[in-house]
Amino acid sequence: MADLAERIRTRLVPALLTAFGVTMLAAGLLSLTGGVTADSLGTPMPSAMTAAPTGTPLITLPPLESVGLPTASPTPPADRVATRVRIAALKIDLPIVAPPPGDNAYPYCNVAMYLTTLGQPGQGRATYLYAHARTGMFLPLLDASLVQNGKSMLGMVVEVWTSDNQRFLYEITEVRRHQTDLADAANATTEQLWLQTSEGPKGTVPKLQVVAEPLSQEAADPADAHPVAKPLVCG
Repeated sequence: MADLAERIRTRLVPALLTAFGVTMLAAGLLSLTGGVTADSLGTPMPSAMTAAPTGTPLITLPPLESVGLPTASPTPPADRVATRVRIAALKIDLPIVAPPPGDNAYPYCNVAMYLTTLGQPGQGRATYLYAHARTGMFLPLLDASLVQNGKSMLGMVVEVWTSDNQRFLYEITEVRRHQTDLADAANATTEQLWLQTSEGPKGTVPKLQVVAEPLSQEAADPADAHPVAKPLVCG
């Protein structure tokens, strides 16, 4: 019996402990690596380049007057559209609507609009929003861009709500003045947000573009995601 006990103590017990330790190590590695996926929202933005004059024309606008972890679904609803944009630091808060019908239709007042040929939040492309440089609309973007080329806007957070009750947060990373096309936005292969407004009187071609990179996505209160929009036909 003493000999049997000694063999159990010196041979069997260490073998069991070793096997147990290997099993726990394997389980620990699996728990650290299992389920980790690439964060498509964290892909760095390409270096800023001056837009080529031969690219897609900008939306023509009227004259100047006056945080959480990314949880984006890999397959966002096909009918998702942006419904509201807010930049609290600039006191901008606008409903977003589809642009008026017609290729040459004049943009609405009192709302922002999205470019239908580009993406929507969470689709891994550029979402392009534009509004007049008027009081109560995107005028604060233009005003801020006139001071040190818009340096104060860098790092500001932009909130965008969508029709399926989601809220997306973006951080402003670029201010592009005097732009003549939207080629970089059209060619974007990562999630981005672009904002556009006018820089001068009616007929002035160059526009202001503000580029923002994604920070997070989360569920939103339906009341926040569906503001009452009252687009005004203006000229």
